[in-house]
Formats: sequence, C-alpha cells, structure tokens
Amino acid sequence: MIKVKNLSFSYKQNPQVLSDIQLEFDQRSTAIIGQNGAGKTTFVKLLKGLLKPNAGQIVVKGQVIKEQTAAELSRTIGLVFQNPNDQIFKRSVLEEVMFGPLNIKMEKSEAKEKAIEALRLVGLEHQLDINPHDLSLSEKKLLCIASVIAMDTDIIIFDEPTIAQDSNGKEKIRRIIRTLKEKGKLVMTIIHDMDFVAENFERTIVFNQGRVLADGPTREVFSQKQELLRAKVEPPYITQLADKLGIPGTILTIDEFIAKYHSVK
Repeated sequence: MIKVKNLSFSYKQNPQVLSDIQLEFDQRSTAIIGQNGAGKTTFVKLLKGLLKPNAGQIVVKGQVIKEQTAAELSRTIGLVFQNPNDQIFKRSVLEEVMFGPLNIKMEKSEAKEKAIEALRLVGLEHQLDINPHDLSLSEKKLLCIASVIAMDTDIIIFDEPTIAQDSNGKEKIRRIIRTLKEKGKLVMTIIHDMDFVAENFERTIVFNQGRVLADGPTREVFSQKQELLRAKVEPPYITQLADKLGIPGTILTIDEFIAKYHSVK
C-alpha cells in the first residue's frame, strides 16, 4: 500500500532527520518505535503529505505523493494526532466527527451515517451534542480516532493512541484496531507503549537516529536485544520478566507467559 524509496529529510539547514529510508507497507498492522528524536513523527508527516522530502520518493497506492496535496491525501491516509486538543475545534461531538467526511465531499447523509458508526465503535454514540472540550482527555482521544475512522480511509495512523487511557480505554483501542484490520485497512502507529505493541501489532519497525535499525514481525524484532539496546528501547515488561526467569523464546503476552511458565516448571 505504501512504498518508500531513498527517503531523506532535514529541516532547513539542520542535520538530516531521516536518511535513506527504504520501506514497503502491506496490510499488516505496523508499529513504529524508537526514542524521541529518532525521526518517527517526521516520517509519518511525510507519509501524510504535511512535509515534503528533500530526496527520495513516497508512493501511496500507486500515486507519488509529491504530486498530491495533504488535502488530496486525506482521502487515503488518516492521521490521529498525539494531542487531541490540536485536532478538535467544532462545537459538538457529532459536528466534529462529520467535519472530515464533509471536507472530502462526502454527502451529508452519508457523512452523518459514517460519523455515528465511528462514534459507536469508540463508545461515544450517546454524546452527540456534547461540546468536545467538555470531554475527558481519554474521551477526546477517542473522539479524534472516530473523526478519522469516519473518513473511511484505507490507511490510518495513530500517534501515541494509548496516552491518557486506562485499561478500559486501551481495550477499546485494541478492539478498534482489530475491527479496522478486519476491514482490510492498514493500521499504523507511533508509540512508546511496548506492551501494547506486543499484543496488537503484527510488524514492528525500529527507528534510530533517522534510520531504520530493525524491521520485521514483532516477535522477531523484540528478540533482537542488541538492536533494541542501541535504539534505547526496552522490550515489553512481560518479555523482560520471561527472560529473567529463563523461559525460552520471546514471550509477548501474559497468556503466552502463563502457558510457557507452566510448561517449563
């Protein structure tokens, strides 16, 4: 769905933020991880067309995005910002979620239908007339997710989706990701929550100092201890615990831990 070739980027005369990135994305759910400053957010902004590369090319569904505006790309790629207050500006929850679909010229009746469907998915369908600024931070994040889902794009990118979420909120986001995957959409995230990555994403890419340090199935990436150490990324807590207890293999979930722990006792 996305091909990235020889991609490099820097802000004005500053050092390179991204250097010679080569990646291809299919429909596997994908997490992009790495320390702050590794280039993750810049990379996503380039995919979304909010920035233009200094060198290289990004092809989304066969179209070179350098030839498209960010507005045109909004029909294909949806981005949920890290801070929901950067994304919210309407006076009611329903208006907020309808704005994106209407902006890409969806008929009003269809836009309302898509908005309510998206709000139902995130659990806010009973708050249509509420002012978004009266919602909790957790609910605002879910509202922004609904706003992007309502646009029905083939690619959806979440920036730190689990911020401000308790266990119930994380479970909602887990179900949302699963539903989007079942619909054949490419779900990507920038995230620091390694436990959430291990449980929900099929592929993981590690960025370090503007380059791709590791890329592959999530279990395989979390087994590469030296690369994770170089990127200053810690494996999921359950993975670390299993390793300290001498349980073989790379454990990603609590269920796996329990099964393996009993088998080696």
